[in-house]
Amino acid sequence: MSRRITVVTAIHAPSAPYLQDAYASLRQQELPAGWDWRWLVQEDGWTDDVRPHVPADPRVVFRQGRPGGPGVARTIALAHAEGEYVKILDADDQLPAGALARDLAALEADPTIGWTTSRVLDLLPDGSTAGFPGDPANGPIERGVVLDFWKANGFRAPVHPATLCVRRDLLLALGGWMALPASEDTGLLLALNAVARGWFSEQVGLLYRKWEGQATGQAAHVDPAERDARMMVVEARARALAGLGWRYPLA
Repeated sequence: MSRRITVVTAIHAPSAPYLQDAYASLRQQELPAGWDWRWLVQEDGWTDDVRPHVPADPRVVFRQGRPGGPGVARTIALAHAEGEYVKILDADDQLPAGALARDLAALEADPTIGWTTSRVLDLLPDGSTAGFPGDPANGPIERGVVLDFWKANGFRAPVHPATLCVRRDLLLALGGWMALPASEDTGLLLALNAVARGWFSEQVGLLYRKWEGQATGQAAHVDPAERDARMMVVEARARALAGLGWRYPLA
């Protein structure tokens, strides 16, 4: 029987036209022998706008639910996640060739690694890409490193939460994504780093699409009062987890 990595995607109507590009990037992934992938596409709401863009592939499962934001959509999708690992893929992003295989290699090689991240390139509207300086070194990320950097650099994490691949049991133990209107993925990243070592791959693991309708480009995302509240609770959660002394793995 094949081992499985579950890819989870939250989607809403504006990003639906990009879903086929995400699917094409999944189809090009070459996994190690004995592995397969399953894609859970969870609509954040009930509309007729997303389903026409969902690929007709038995490996793709589409569901809908009442709207609550991307964190809620991803977390409710976990009810149907199978296998040992969960990979995040936003509906408007793409996985470069080899991304899933590199995630699996890092997690399979070291049981003390709870999660992986990788280098990101922005995918610009004209099709070109742009990278960023300051990525961490290729290799392990020790507990607490992400929180310290994030706090010291204006709430900017050293690795991108949209590239996460995580052990499913660890993800469930932390309750999935935070119940926030935004930064729910950063909150998960910091929580993971509070209790488990991670891994960073210097090879590009995500093409992060920049487009006018993306949620992080909306005015509400940078409202100062809401942003301050989000950052406060994200930090408090991570510090509370670190202070409890619970670590992954327990042994």
